[in-house]
Amino acid sequence: MVAFGKKLKERQIQEWQGFYINYKLMKKRVKQYANQIEVGTQDRQHVLKDFSRMLDNQIEKIVLFILEQQGQLASRLTKLRERHDALEEQPEISQITELREAYRAVGQDLLKLLYFVEMNAIGLRKILKKFDKRFRYRFTDYYVKTRANHPYSQLQQVFKHVGLGAVVGAISRNLHELQDRQGSYLSIYDPPALPLQDPVVDAIKAAVDRLTFSTNFLNFLAQHALIMQEELPAPADERIDEEKYHFMSLLLNLANTFLYMVNTYIIVPTADDYSMSLGAAATVCGIVIGAMAVAQVFSSVYFSAWSNRSYFRPLIFSSIVLFVGNAMYALAYDMNSLTVLLLGRLFCGFGSARAVNRRYISDCVPLKIRMQASAGFVSASALGMACGPALAGMLQTNFKIYKFTFNQNTLPGWVMAVAWLVYLMWCWISFKEPSRDIEEPNASGSETTANGALEEGKQPLLITSEEKQVDDEDPEGDGSEEAPEESRQPATSFMSAYRLLTPSVKVQLLIYFMLKYAMEILLSESSVITTYYFSWSTSTVAIFLACLGLTVLPVNIVVGSYISNMFEDRQILLASEIMVCIGILLSFHMIIPYTVPQYVCSGLIMFVSAEVLEGVNLSLLSRVMSSRLSRGTYNGGLLSTEAGTIARVIADATITLAGFLGQSQLLNVTLLPSLLICVASIVATCFTYNSLY
Repeated sequence: MVAFGKKLKERQIQEWQGFYINYKLMKKRVKQYANQIEVGTQDRQHVLKDFSRMLDNQIEKIVLFILEQQGQLASRLTKLRERHDALEEQPEISQITELREAYRAVGQDLLKLLYFVEMNAIGLRKILKKFDKRFRYRFTDYYVKTRANHPYSQLQQVFKHVGLGAVVGAISRNLHELQDRQGSYLSIYDPPALPLQDPVVDAIKAAVDRLTFSTNFLNFLAQHALIMQEELPAPADERIDEEKYHFMSLLLNLANTFLYMVNTYIIVPTADDYSMSLGAAATVCGIVIGAMAVAQVFSSVYFSAWSNRSYFRPLIFSSIVLFVGNAMYALAYDMNSLTVLLLGRLFCGFGSARAVNRRYISDCVPLKIRMQASAGFVSASALGMACGPALAGMLQTNFKIYKFTFNQNTLPGWVMAVAWLVYLMWCWISFKEPSRDIEEPNASGSETTANGALEEGKQPLLITSEEKQVDDEDPEGDGSEEAPEESRQPATSFMSAYRLLTPSVKVQLLIYFMLKYAMEILLSESSVITTYYFSWSTSTVAIFLACLGLTVLPVNIVVGSYISNMFEDRQILLASEIMVCIGILLSFHMIIPYTVPQYVCSGLIMFVSAEVLEGVNLSLLSRVMSSRLSRGTYNGGLLSTEAGTIARVIADATITLAGFLGQSQLLNVTLLPSLLICVASIVATCFTYNSLY
């Protein structure tokens, strides 16, 4: 891992060298400003004006060169258009082929220009972030708002690549017309248009996508997977990804994700009944449900390490362990053993291969579909969360075969054992182990980290400093061109990873802990609470939990397509935390009788708000996480997974401990820690973001 300044120098197009942003000079100037203000020889207002003028000059240099190159491309396209018109009167195959190659040559030059714009946009964002970090001032907000929205804005040429879209359209349309369509007169504008299978156009579209920050549903959903990649991927990366990619293997990873989430939540509606049938209290369901999360704390680490060497073997091991765990869970009823029940759930937790699923998407899925694969990962998780309780609600039967009992308590275990056995055989037959770079097994630049979420390079080119990580190429803020090589290595332990966390990252991990804790309290104790207050049946509880799970995708559609386009992520973050807090407050049983509408409405507010909060929090987390946590075993994805898993463990333990006070006190006693943690996260959020400036 090298500094951005060095990357910029290495990847510059040599003949355009003098037209790139002078990143090294601007870094030195920021350091000089800091020293001058410190000794009192310069005032802040003068520094802001001088730095603004310097940025304006740099942007003007870049933009005028872009316009010059854009004009040359337009001139070439005009001449090609004349040749194209002439061919329509006297078509000739050889000349059509030659013209098509000429358009592709223009497309290749356009790709070079788009990459030039991309590197300069990244440089601008980084230098703005560095200035904000040094001076604790919202200079980025001021500069972008005043420049980007001005009628004579030059920043728009870099920020929105104004004008280049016309060139992209001309190349795409003409290549489409030159394609052999057997007499069809359809164009790219006519629905349904015939697909254009041209690698140049595909490459141009991918480059434009990297330049364009569009917050849509698919992008927002993909951020939940918390997968990052290098900011400037090497040109060879796409070819390597294509070699590794195997659709059936990706499908198997998504199926593993789905089945594991079904396995997690299928026992929630019946865990209290199962505990009582074995002679324990109903609130022991907290330990039964939480045992899986306890084991997952450890399995996440060894599966993350194992995925450095293989994907196939961890998935096979996971399937076997989950088959054994579910069989033990089902057999505990006939053995009349709570110990076997808990061991079965522990085995299920030891089979959690979600770290492998994330890692496979990060390492082995091509950039052009990585966002879709990440969104598929999140969708599979959400669907599994909804299907688990729904499936439990359908398993309302009671019969016996030989000595084995099949009822609502044991059938979830038997069904999942069969499902994992089928998955094991499918995986054994169909999974293809991708090739690996043996020299650097632990340092893949595209490994999993904390949504997310920069899938397919779609990250904002100019964003506020609080939404991005501390400067990777200058971690100490001393203005040096690049950090020592050892500071670029991935973390080797949890402690070294923890030391890389900035205050904003710690706050967002606290938020993640809080929302997972609140959601686990709501879900895990739902059966006990509803049975005590409303005498709900298992089927009713299952329907309620399934309905909660089904809100995940619609909520993300609304947030990703609309709300995130109208408000900043930090505003949505704080508003969601407040709504979670309101949901918790409304859930308390005070003086008046506890009613179904109160429980359902408060639970819905809490769950939906937590879902919104999770998406926005992971989106921000992916931006502020150090790039050193994007690689190795102890990566950002593992840290966030551990934070969420530990929250679930503590929440389930809280339910069981609160059970000693009696079921009448269970609701309020378990909600109180949720409220305190939620309030603490709100205070921490306000304090952290206000103290940045």
